[in-house]
Amino acid sequence: MTKRKPKKRIALIVVLCILVLLVGAWQGFSAYMYNENINQRFESYEPLKLRVEDFDGLQCKEYKFSSDKGQMLAGYLYSAGSDQHGIIIIAHGYGGGHNSYMDCANYFAQNGYYVFAYDATGNDASEGDGVGGFPQGVIDLDHAISFVEESGNFPDLPIGLFGHSWGGYSVCSVLTYHPEVKAVVECCGCNRASDLFEVGGRAEAGDGIEAMMPFVRAYEWFKYGNYATNTAMDGFETSEAAVMVAHSEDDDVVPINYGYNL
Repeated sequence: MTKRKPKKRIALIVVLCILVLLVGAWQGFSAYMYNENINQRFESYEPLKLRVEDFDGLQCKEYKFSSDKGQMLAGYLYSAGSDQHGIIIIAHGYGGGHNSYMDCANYFAQNGYYVFAYDATGNDASEGDGVGGFPQGVIDLDHAISFVEESGNFPDLPIGLFGHSWGGYSVCSVLTYHPEVKAVVECCGCNRASDLFEVGGRAEAGDGIEAMMPFVRAYEWFKYGNYATNTAMDGFETSEAAVMVAHSEDDDVVPINYGYNL
């Protein structure tokens, strides 16, 4: 009996080592798939880009401000006329900079608001080899709000946020760090950063994506810390901002059950 115990221990150690290697390999594969699919650089298609001249009376002043790793982001203050009621900061969606939202910037500007829009890390005129990951959107927005509040370049007015998709998640989650924000318009957003990866993965792999999601969330946490685990619902709990959520029932990019239904 005593002679068999070392063999059992060796067998157990071998099994444990194999499990550790398998888990490590799956974690590595999950991180690889995340970066391959998410950590891309985006440039707006030049022939379709909008310009200030496309909108009557719209004015623009350009700024540069730094984000978490010192990367410089391109910011733009839009205005039209005088007697502005506040400053609305726009967080754009995944797959390109703020340019696709210039019609929204013009609408707000024409209705009495300053609008500060910016290109997130890895997009258009901002620095970065890629976007990094979805929590980077909250980080960049956090720095954009602080720049508007602390740089001395902007009037001391109430701040509101407008975000779509990736930006929709960002404008809600960032409330945890900026409870002073007065109002939010969130369009087609989700609750967690990892939701955006899960939606795309589910379209490709069905329910099999659920085996990867704990490792994706662990990778985001390792890379971004609390920014990765903080959710839109956490932001709502922290803030007294007035929030309007808009979401299409047939949205197949970010399904409504990831956002509005919650």
